[in-house]
Amino acid sequence: MNFAFSEEQDQLREFVRSFLADKSSEEAVREQMATEQGYDAAVWSQMAEQLGLQSLIIPEEFGGQGFGYVELIVVLEEMGRSLLCAPYFSSVVLAANTLMHSGDDAAKAALLPGIASGETIATLAFTEENGKWDESGIAMTAAASGDGHTLDGSKMYVLDGHVANELIVAARTDAGVSLFHVAGDAAGLTRTALATMDQTRKQARLDFAGTPAKLIGEDGGGWAVLERVLDLAAVALAAEQVGGAQMVLDMSVEYAKVRVQFGRPIGSFQAIKHKCADMLLEVESAKSAAYYAGWCASELNDELPSVASLAKAYCSEAYFHAAAENIQIHGGIGFTWEHPAHLYFKRAKSSELLFGDPTYHRELLAQRIGI
Repeated sequence: MNFAFSEEQDQLREFVRSFLADKSSEEAVREQMATEQGYDAAVWSQMAEQLGLQSLIIPEEFGGQGFGYVELIVVLEEMGRSLLCAPYFSSVVLAANTLMHSGDDAAKAALLPGIASGETIATLAFTEENGKWDESGIAMTAAASGDGHTLDGSKMYVLDGHVANELIVAARTDAGVSLFHVAGDAAGLTRTALATMDQTRKQARLDFAGTPAKLIGEDGGGWAVLERVLDLAAVALAAEQVGGAQMVLDMSVEYAKVRVQFGRPIGSFQAIKHKCADMLLEVESAKSAAYYAGWCASELNDELPSVASLAKAYCSEAYFHAAAENIQIHGGIGFTWEHPAHLYFKRAKSSELLFGDPTYHRELLAQRIGI
């Protein structure tokens, strides 16, 4: 079986890398980190209009391009490489995927075209203060009200929750976990931006008090959809982590070539050689895991649940280790605020915890393959 990227996929990578080199430079990342909304609206529009990135995996009937998951991981790898500050992961990977797998054609028709065009920023709110990533963590309640529902409770760690126009919220009805659509300006909804270690990816707390909501899909059928979406999100995040890991490896190797100590480049010292060799091995292995998981996601085959957990666990540790070693190889300058090493280190740590840490995913993998 050949897992090499096609010529079209390689071209997509080149286009996205070129665009991000211009629009998501270190200077631009630091600028957006400091803002409350966390992204540049002009760049977001250009991503939709010039490259069609928001519409990439959305079916053509809903205004998208209908590409597969392999194209998405190519894009996300480049976004991870440049630490793009934009609500792409929340809108496309979380919200659009949830809608596409919800089985609710009316909800798809209502929300997907806006996401595809870049006019709508959407996100998925399912984690709560208990910090659990599984079904038992969803305690928020939904009560029938007229021809809709009202939601009461709180959601935490919601990616881009403070700027999203449309929210997809998981809550419990008498039938079980269900999914609901809530407008970003709905009555009874309070949104609070959270202070996060990784300033390149904004998160928010959402409080609901009798907030009107519309059911998406089947009442009580929400967790079956979410479980699939979280596997797809884990694969997408693994691809993003691979991009970041490759970038810090490149930074380390380049610095080892130009930094001279005792009359010769530090890359000639055995300790530095070993660090770079170990990083290379882990980054290449992470790529293999992420790419195979991307293929499983595009096929939606039976291997996806186990491979998603495997890729998320391995890529999380590979990225975090590479980001930490990058700081060590750079020495004193690697610890400074002015150097970008800490930006990748913080993204690596936050990504490691997002959707469950490696320990959680190894346990999930063991359950899924019956160990």
